[in-house]
Amino acid sequence: MSVWLVVGLGNPGPTYAGNRHNVGQMVLDVLARDVPGSFTTHKAGATVLDGRLGTLPGGAPGPRVVLAKPSSYMNVSGRPVAGLCRFYDVEPDHLLVIHDELDLPASTLRLKRGGGEGGHNGLKSISQALGDRDYLRLRVGIGRPPGRMDPADYVLRDFSAAERAELGVTLEEAADAVRDLLSIGLEKAQTALHTARA
Repeated sequence: MSVWLVVGLGNPGPTYAGNRHNVGQMVLDVLARDVPGSFTTHKAGATVLDGRLGTLPGGAPGPRVVLAKPSSYMNVSGRPVAGLCRFYDVEPDHLLVIHDELDLPASTLRLKRGGGEGGHNGLKSISQALGDRDYLRLRVGIGRPPGRMDPADYVLRDFSAAERAELGVTLEEAADAVRDLLSIGLEKAQTALHTARA
């Protein structure tokens, strides 16, 4: 069974942990509840959790997954992601990157394959390091900044109290979308996610 590499983008350390920019890593923390073990340091420059994601109907082990949080800052995520792809022999069709998305309303979720980076420096770095844009993405909407706030400042702020009230549900739904992708494939996972969220 092929291994899936699921990367949650963010910045390292407790200072950034609650930032909007770190929502990808927050989704990984939800998924990690279903993978035995704990995150450990990997030589590629990330912390990883390698195991089976839950169980399939009938009790068989779920798909093998490597959950990965790059230890680098967001805008240089490419090097650790490329290193992990080489180490685990993962092709772009088995790489999922979970990231914040300014161009989607808050709590909106979208699954896609390939495309541009939309100004997201983490995605730019990954595409450049891989020499390929055809990997999978789970976009987690955080909305646009209010008024004239600089988007760079907005993504590096913690979720507001109003946003946090809905954040837990969004993270659980994002984790479900990942589970669907790994078990039933992109098209069916997109249909399930986008129909439920229409």
